[in-house]
Amino acid sequence: MIHHQEPTTSDDAANTSTGLTDADLRGAMLGSLRLLAGLAMIVTALFSWKRGWQSGALVLIGAGISGASLWEWLRLITLFNESMDHGKTRRPMGLTLVGFFLRVGLTIAVLYVSLKYLDGSAFALAIGLGLGIVSLTIQALRLLNRWTR
Repeated sequence: MIHHQEPTTSDDAANTSTGLTDADLRGAMLGSLRLLAGLAMIVTALFSWKRGWQSGALVLIGAGISGASLWEWLRLITLFNESMDHGKTRRPMGLTLVGFFLRVGLTIAVLYVSLKYLDGSAFALAIGLGLGIVSLTIQALRLLNRWTR
């Protein structure tokens, strides 16, 4: 059986839309960064103990790159939200985008140098990079849980 739902007015749609605020998204991103730092310390200690300090350093490098990426995405989200909410931003969009692409280039250089000169496990670097995804996923699930209540 198909149920017909009455169309909602624009006021109803605004009240029943996602309900997520810019502060919620910012809090989730900052929580991801804190969680990433904690996970990185634990995983670094494990890799250093089992595979040597070089692998531990690679975990930290990967986690550092992930943390820098999360921070950069937080800046971009904030910039785009300001632009959408107020029609203008406090910072020039071009300058922020140049910084973003410079960070991407720096990331590639750091990855190359760390793999070339540290005789550690590339798997440790991949784990460090993946910690950012894990922490962001956990925070997204927490936000989703709060939102669905």
